[in-house]
Amino acid sequence: MTSPYFGPALDDAPTRTSSSVDPRGPRFAAALTSVVLVVVLLTAPGPVGVVLLALQVLLFALGAAAGVQHGPWAIVFRRLVRPRLAPPAELEDPQPLRFAQAVGLVFAGVGLVGYLAGLGPIGAVATGLALVAALLNAVAGLCLGCEVYLLLRRATA
Repeated sequence: MTSPYFGPALDDAPTRTSSSVDPRGPRFAAALTSVVLVVVLLTAPGPVGVVLLALQVLLFALGAAAGVQHGPWAIVFRRLVRPRLAPPAELEDPQPLRFAQAVGLVFAGVGLVGYLAGLGPIGAVATGLALVAALLNAVAGLCLGCEVYLLLRRATA
């Protein structure tokens, strides 16, 4: 089995599937997303900020639709970062990550619409909330969207 995040399956890895992901990949992506969102907040509602936010909306849409394994940050992680790391201690189910991308898509989308509609405070607050979530994942490994996904699953089980 292989995964887009770390190549050949690990013999000593806990439960895994071909779509299981190294949790360090999404954290890396969250760090890069945080940088993008900080630049957006510093430059919006100008054209640079709006274009960057539109690109981030597309990245969130790709992550929600195809999975985090298929985004550009995953490619960078897979090719440049992952080969320099030890095998992961555990693997993650990609479904909560996809849900988290959808949540990011909603907040970034609201931010983009806010900026485009001339409602800067709405754009800034929505983008700021997306930034907080991305920073929590990047710095502390806490994926808020993933936690919401798990709570919803438990509530509907």
